[in-house]
Amino acid sequence: MASSSLLPPATFAKKYHALLHPNGAAKHRLIRCGSAASADGVPDEFLSSALQLSKPGPPVATVVSDTGTDGWSDLLNEFKNALQADSSDPAASDATVGAGTGVSPVPDELLSSPLVSDATNAAVAAVVPDEVLASGADPSGGLLNPGNVATNAVDAIPDELLGALHLDASNPAVRLAGGALARLEELTAGLTEPERWALFGFVAVTWLYLTARPGVLGGAVDTYLLAPLQLAVDSVLGRRSLKMTDFVVGERIGEGSFGVVYSGAVVPRGGPVVEERVGKAKTKLQLDDRYKEKVILKKIKIGTTGAKECGDYEEWFNYRMARAAPESCADFMGSFVADKTKSEFVKGGKWLVWKFEGDRTLANYVTDRNFPSNMETLMFGRALRGVDSLTSGALVVKQVMRQLVTSLRRIHDTGIVHRDIKPSNLVVTRRGQVKLIDFGAATDLRIGKNYVPDRTLLDPDYCPPELYVLPEETPTPPAEPIAAILSPILWQLNSPDLFDMYSAGIVLMQMATPGLRSPSGLKNFNSELKAAGYDLNRWRETTRRRPDLQILDLDSGRGWDLATKLLAQREQGRLSAAAALRHPYFLLGGDRAAAVLSKLQLSK
Repeated sequence: MASSSLLPPATFAKKYHALLHPNGAAKHRLIRCGSAASADGVPDEFLSSALQLSKPGPPVATVVSDTGTDGWSDLLNEFKNALQADSSDPAASDATVGAGTGVSPVPDELLSSPLVSDATNAAVAAVVPDEVLASGADPSGGLLNPGNVATNAVDAIPDELLGALHLDASNPAVRLAGGALARLEELTAGLTEPERWALFGFVAVTWLYLTARPGVLGGAVDTYLLAPLQLAVDSVLGRRSLKMTDFVVGERIGEGSFGVVYSGAVVPRGGPVVEERVGKAKTKLQLDDRYKEKVILKKIKIGTTGAKECGDYEEWFNYRMARAAPESCADFMGSFVADKTKSEFVKGGKWLVWKFEGDRTLANYVTDRNFPSNMETLMFGRALRGVDSLTSGALVVKQVMRQLVTSLRRIHDTGIVHRDIKPSNLVVTRRGQVKLIDFGAATDLRIGKNYVPDRTLLDPDYCPPELYVLPEETPTPPAEPIAAILSPILWQLNSPDLFDMYSAGIVLMQMATPGLRSPSGLKNFNSELKAAGYDLNRWRETTRRRPDLQILDLDSGRGWDLATKLLAQREQGRLSAAAALRHPYFLLGGDRAAAVLSKLQLSK
């Protein structure tokens, strides 16, 4: 296009002064209105160049009233006439462009853009700021479209990552994550690249430390959120206001160092007056139809040194377990203090209450002559078909061990070490679940609860050779918040969870080896194992007895290999609960397959 086809710049600016200077600005400026500010609009710099105007001055906020359409029509007609005049002289146009006059052709988008009506211009009273036009941003999708903020936030997440996770940009989680990333970019905008990486590394290391076992962050959530919430719920349900008159005591089930366990039942509200049960009447409590809700009651002994403290700790740990691993322990209902002396009740004596899920422990089954076949129906729903007695017995042992080790992994992940794992502290429910009970000796090493460095409560038949859950030189725990912060270091250096794993190894040996199921047989095994340096392979070679190890030798000796790694010295590679569950003994999964098949057969 020849430069002579348009009016001279001075004449052009004077003719269209109303358009170029709506407010009498000193500098040449082109104000966009209506559809001229669309996403496909032409930048001001381009138009200024085409019109041979000077570069726009600093941004000035300008509000323009309705300009009408006549002035714009005349301007566009001027462009069209100039183009039509020059189209007959291509040589002149080429010469002009080649000479570098600086005149740029007017884009077709400008010539073909629809004109804005007076009504539209009246509705849009403000012109989009020059900052937006100069940055090339889309006004309709930027300041005038709040949804563009979310779009920019989502842009912070790479498309490859969204594709790999099969997520769409409209997903609320993606928008939230994108917003967080965008905010993070804003906060770190003033940092150099090395400083950003240093900050990222610090945040990552802090996160890993707070979430490492036993979980500083999880402990804070439990202490300051879940525990108060549990207290509030229990208070509403009445679990924190139990009374002696709410229960009736049945037969005695067992006795430990610090307590006596009874069967019992909840007295129905508004029901008949409960008479005192004596003699054979106690044994018939479980068959009494008047009592629908059966319970297990534990009376803490009075006058026994350490019994009261043990009872208080057991109550605390049962509440703690109800939050951390409810599926791994008996359903704790609460506690009460007897207000008078009557029958088994002694005034001032503390009682703990659990829902009745079964009144037999693993010890009751193991000491029975028919073990492990006596648990086959309980664990799998029915007698297994198509397998011999040795194989079915091995599946029962594996299923019990799988549940035990899984429960230990759960409590260890929250910083709790049971310290008294044995068959009598594993209750077997009527549904074949193996649950942990008796947390009187447990310790919470996340905050140092019930831990005294030079004191230990042990059953010599199941305790590991190190005797203590932590080295004797470990200092007394500091205040709970400080202990919690330091707990990952303590856990990493000492691996206190391995204390329970040795006891689990003894339980495995006792279930799988008939000669170890009696108290005398177990004591002899422990003395011989100690003489063999806690090397199970050496014990097998040197023992004067001929133990029946067929169950452990099945499946290429996977069970035997697991036992040797659970009973090893702590410093010689004793397995943790998580590592034990990855052992080939459990990965084979024959017990799981048997359980599934039995359920399928029962459903037919």
